[in-house]
Amino acid sequence: MDFLSSSALNAGARVACKPFYAGASHGMYGYIFADLVSHSFVIEREKSNRATQPGQETATRSVQSVSVKREAGKVVELVTKREVYSPLMLAKDSPLPSEIATNARRLKKVHPLLTCVRALWEYQRNGHGMYPTHTPQNLQLYTTIANVKHQELHLPSESLTADFLRSFLQNLGSELAPVTAFLGGQLAQDVINVLGQREQPIQNLMLFDGEESAGPVYTLYPIFPGTNMPIIPSVPVEAPIMVV
Repeated sequence: MDFLSSSALNAGARVACKPFYAGASHGMYGYIFADLVSHSFVIEREKSNRATQPGQETATRSVQSVSVKREAGKVVELVTKREVYSPLMLAKDSPLPSEIATNARRLKKVHPLLTCVRALWEYQRNGHGMYPTHTPQNLQLYTTIANVKHQELHLPSESLTADFLRSFLQNLGSELAPVTAFLGGQLAQDVINVLGQREQPIQNLMLFDGEESAGPVYTLYPIFPGTNMPIIPSVPVEAPIMVV
């Protein structure tokens, strides 16, 4: 589905308070996007010397409560956390989290696939079609959008190469079984964890580059100007999951 269709479904899922997943594969590349609106989960781990305190852990994640139990002679800590999410329409133009955006070394490591996927969303959002056709005009248009989206994230220009852009464009609209199998497996595992309210879910965009076997996750959310506070509506969710 194109970006506007996915975004419309995401908006409807939010109105109905339903967690939402969207995924796509493009040859050697793909992504999974998650908008769980608001999701609580439990992390079970051996208790360390440093006590876990309730409170805000990141801009989107907070520790709600902590309990302790004894198991096989060990002290086990049960930490209940809560994540709040941003919808696809807002994630498309959101900045990188501050821990990446303010670190030059980490900015250099941001995968160029992030720029290419966001540029494709922008291309579709502006009504240019599903994928750029291999005409000089369309290729130039997509390349211009990609460079703008790359600059929006304050990424070094050298990290978005012509070779990677060409490879991404050549893979659009195709599917490879190993890539779709990996993405489907990751999405299914995340859904199982969310339904069981166990383990950290995807927050909120996971990319996959089959050529490098890389699967970075980026948390994208709009922020209030001059702060790192997310502009995210907080809505409790206990409903079936929507996957497209």
